[in-house]
Amino acid sequence: MSSDKLVARLDRSIVLVGLMGAGKSAVGRRLAARLGLKFIDADAEIEKAAGCSIADIFEIHGEAAFREGERRVMARLLKEPPHVLATGGGAFMEEETRERVRERGISVWLRADIELLLSRVSRRDDRPLLKSGNKREILNQLIEQRHPIYAKADIVVDSEDLPHDRMVDKILAALNSHLRSHAPLTHGSTG
Repeated sequence: MSSDKLVARLDRSIVLVGLMGAGKSAVGRRLAARLGLKFIDADAEIEKAAGCSIADIFEIHGEAAFREGERRVMARLLKEPPHVLATGGGAFMEEETRERVRERGISVWLRADIELLLSRVSRRDDRPLLKSGNKREILNQLIEQRHPIYAKADIVVDSEDLPHDRMVDKILAALNSHLRSHAPLTHGSTG
């Protein structure tokens, strides 16, 4: 596909941000495959580093310990050669992490509405932040808190209930547009 060519010359990681259920991991895997890049799921890397599940980290050590581990893992992952990185929903909220993403990647916010998020997160019961009450209310609070920060991403792509390949097409189109208008960000030294 011709729209892949510009993105394929990318010398920065593509960092997918957004709320749980936005499609970062599912779409990220396909995006990486399309571009011939490695896919990394930050949550899986956190679990590997901790030797236990994220739910267990939250339960045993608390959210603050999880966030500190997440910050360290994100710093390590952003030092790797260009790849597609699916972040946890809270990772981009950390200012230090946002700065690292700005230096070494291109952030793509997969923005999803509450109905889509609810339909997706209701399929699984492993989301620690959703275990303490009404999922809709919690997601609405997260939207209120996090959307202003996610809006700082380099690119915004609306997540829709589409086949994953169509979402990949949307992301590629947005990335190519961004790269055409910000060429110096992708061809110089990344520090």
